[in-house]
Amino acid sequence: MAERCPFPVTFYLVLSRLAAPIYRLVHLLRCRRGKDDPARSGEKFGFASIARPSGPLVWLHAASVGETISVLPLIEALTADHQRVLLTTITRTAAEIAAKRLPDGAFHQYAPFDSQDYWDRFLDAWTPDLAIMVESEIWPACFESLRRRDCPLCLVNGRMSDGSFKNWSRLPKSAHHIFQAFDLTLAQSSADARRLKALGCRTVEEPGNLKFDAVPEQADNARIQELSGMFDGRPIWLAALTHPGEEEIVLANHRTLLEKNPDLLLLLVPRHPARADEVSRAIEQSGLNAVRRSKGARILFDTQVYLGDTLGEMSLFYEVVDVAFLGGSFVEVGGHNPVEAANLGTAIITGPKVANARTVYKSLWAAGGALRVDEADTLSVSVARLLHHPAERNRQIE
Repeated sequence: MAERCPFPVTFYLVLSRLAAPIYRLVHLLRCRRGKDDPARSGEKFGFASIARPSGPLVWLHAASVGETISVLPLIEALTADHQRVLLTTITRTAAEIAAKRLPDGAFHQYAPFDSQDYWDRFLDAWTPDLAIMVESEIWPACFESLRRRDCPLCLVNGRMSDGSFKNWSRLPKSAHHIFQAFDLTLAQSSADARRLKALGCRTVEEPGNLKFDAVPEQADNARIQELSGMFDGRPIWLAALTHPGEEEIVLANHRTLLEKNPDLLLLLVPRHPARADEVSRAIEQSGLNAVRRSKGARILFDTQVYLGDTLGEMSLFYEVVDVAFLGGSFVEVGGHNPVEAANLGTAIITGPKVANARTVYKSLWAAGGALRVDEADTLSVSVARLLHHPAERNRQIE
């Protein structure tokens, strides 16, 4: 007899179906902010925009850019073995990465909102033979739809932060029902493996973190030379993947740095380029002079901030700087994957809030491969330290 679905899960499934008008509104707002693609709206509600290829199909779901990059080697291995692969993501930036880097035999769709109506439509169209979730993609409605189809479900590069574990543990029966949907769980670390097993995952193994195997995209050399030439030999640091509340921190620290280094240039790259106008206003309010990359503006002698508000150029920005602060680490976001920056020879500084990538950061901190700054107003001290001590900077990079 099939296990009875716990009431909290049943309630969620009903509520997610009733939330259809809210999902439509959320999608409309995301389109207006540039976070969703209006030309592919149907995909967010389970409609396929391309035809399913014949033969067996492996479906991988990754939330955003970091997860997408981490599974590219897996996708390449599957397609090399003549498997057809469907990759779904949530964010538009991840879709941009997929468009450029997916191998032949793999293709992309946006994942629908978590409602059984949408997932049933999605699964009826794609009929995957294997479903693979990446890192921490836990979608109860999706899992219920997969259960009814007897489709094997795996979790790769699985992670479970201490905070998330405590939240799931408050509803143990519901957590067990949801997490036992995984036929196989491959965890990033022993701590992740213990937590995932405690929540109900059945077969749990610990092969390590896929992000260490990810190969960063190589920026075109001509673009590297062009951008580097615009700096005209000026010292520069990068604030990458910043979120609301962090731009103000970065700009205040840059003002401090300018007191002793008036030629210093800040390359500021928000996590979501759609926030460029908002970030531009913050720069103006800080009293700093800025130009925007999206507008093709040149860096002048009095430019103090270069706003990198374009899509798909993160590897280029890492290539042209020696020192980078990685955002999402001074606000409650959980940090971003530092492996791409490390692989491209950038000395890394981070704030303390990196729960989403803690395993990777712990390895980097232990090896001296990244600096951790606990107080936001001391970020400038670490930036200056790495800028003015090339031997220390090079040791970190190596």
